[in-house]
Amino acid sequence: MSLILSAVAGVALDAALGEPKRWHPLVGFGTLANRLEQRFNPSGGGWRSHGVSAWCLAVLPLTLLTVLLVQLPWIGWLVQIIALYAALGLRSLDQHAQPVAQALRLGDLPLARQRVGYMVSRRTEELDATGVARAGTESVLENGSDAVFAALFWFLVAGAPGVVLYRLSNTLDAMWGYRNDRFERFGWAAAKIDDVLNYVPARLVALTYALLGRTTTAMRCWQRQAPRWDSPNAGPVMAAGAGALGVSLGGAAVYHGELHQRPELGEGPPPQARDIERAMNLVWGGVLLWLLLMLIVEVCVA
Repeated sequence: MSLILSAVAGVALDAALGEPKRWHPLVGFGTLANRLEQRFNPSGGGWRSHGVSAWCLAVLPLTLLTVLLVQLPWIGWLVQIIALYAALGLRSLDQHAQPVAQALRLGDLPLARQRVGYMVSRRTEELDATGVARAGTESVLENGSDAVFAALFWFLVAGAPGVVLYRLSNTLDAMWGYRNDRFERFGWAAAKIDDVLNYVPARLVALTYALLGRTTTAMRCWQRQAPRWDSPNAGPVMAAGAGALGVSLGGAAVYHGELHQRPELGEGPPPQARDIERAMNLVWGGVLLWLLLMLIVEVCVA
């Protein structure tokens, strides 16, 4: 089975089944990562070299194991499909986003705050309806890049080993990549490696959002606003996504008890409940566009 057909199968599995309800491999990996962090970063005392060592021990053996598994006759193609399925978060993102939009539409602000709290790391207890819609829209755009498109990109580049390498690295960034006393030094490697792995996918995602929405506005916002954002990869994705949707994102938000004044992104009115769904439509449409383009390329090359 070709890599493109394996990608289609993996996406279809995720769309049909969503994340495994039990025994998700990333849960076990998270346990391993916590033990490595306790070993190499006791009381936040680890240095950059300790973070590099822990990253290598967490990621490289599993990636090399995947390299061996895909070479096996008869089951190698199945390993490809399962690896992509386990790495994708397309349906999961939709299942988190839709209840937020529905709660906002029904006027149930407490429930909307609770639901969006499952999606973001900022404090949501005091958000108004606009703040909830903004947080939900931002989360869909950014997580669409990290949990969907980047995984698909690395699968198309390097198959199951590529997607395993990316997903494990991205998970370590989510666990270790904080700029605080505990992880400032130890988590440096995880954060930088994730930045490198997401650099090209993030810009392809920004272009995808632009093509599927208000293209001129999205490209202008990407060019002018993305450099102001702290993250080199989230900036293009969210600026282009906000411009494509014709809404304004960014602004003040509370993360881990600290108020952050974030640059404004996009153009237009503040987002509403429907804009969370429109952002999700960008993600679904982008995945279908990527797969279609890759199938066309494969047919033309064959």
